[in-house]
Amino acid sequence: MDGGKGRRVEGPTRSGALGLARRGWLPLVLAVTGMAALAVGRASDPAPPPGPPDTSLPAVRSGSPTPAAPRPRTAERTADLLRGPHLPASTPVTISIPALGLYAPLSQLGLADDGTLETPGAADEVGWFNGSVTPGAVGPAVIVGHVTWGGPAVFYDLATLDRSDRVLVRRQDGRTAIFAVTEVRRVSKARFPTEDVYGATDHAALRLITCGGRFDTAAGRYADNVVVFGRLVAVRR
Repeated sequence: MDGGKGRRVEGPTRSGALGLARRGWLPLVLAVTGMAALAVGRASDPAPPPGPPDTSLPAVRSGSPTPAAPRPRTAERTADLLRGPHLPASTPVTISIPALGLYAPLSQLGLADDGTLETPGAADEVGWFNGSVTPGAVGPAVIVGHVTWGGPAVFYDLATLDRSDRVLVRRQDGRTAIFAVTEVRRVSKARFPTEDVYGATDHAALRLITCGGRFDTAAGRYADNVVVFGRLVAVRR
């Protein structure tokens, strides 16, 4: 299905909803706000507004107490601690989640001049935060997308993923990093588990982030985030 900037999401989702996406967040503080998503289980929230939901991302102001991004461990420094396969750096190109019937190109998201994360510009666009490791490298690779944008978006069904579901990320080096879902967690934006999501790991990890919980029509944003945790289990050429 085409939309926005020509991005596409193919196939029916597990619940019959079709994926589409938009917008991201800030490193560390970033996922505490932004994005729109389903709560774990299924949407019982009031319908979101007709336009894109609020992505109020806290800017990094000069002198503001913004924590530094944790530096993911590298294979060279922690070879004795590494668990499972890992790959050298290579820019991700596409993402697919077979359980959701989802396939989409990956854009790159950096930081804007005001310190907020650059956001995808269309409902069906998914973005990799290029301040995180590339998928398959040691540490958490972070990928984000919206769940609603006047209707279902690319991560609309993200919260329905189960443990052991696969997420495939194709890289520029021709290899596909295959991740297994280890946990799907809904967290309050006010108590976002920064270290769990962005902290150093002893394996090649993946984090998929969107919003969830109740949509506050007065504030114009969702109360929670949905975070899918995954780890690299295989590599395909």
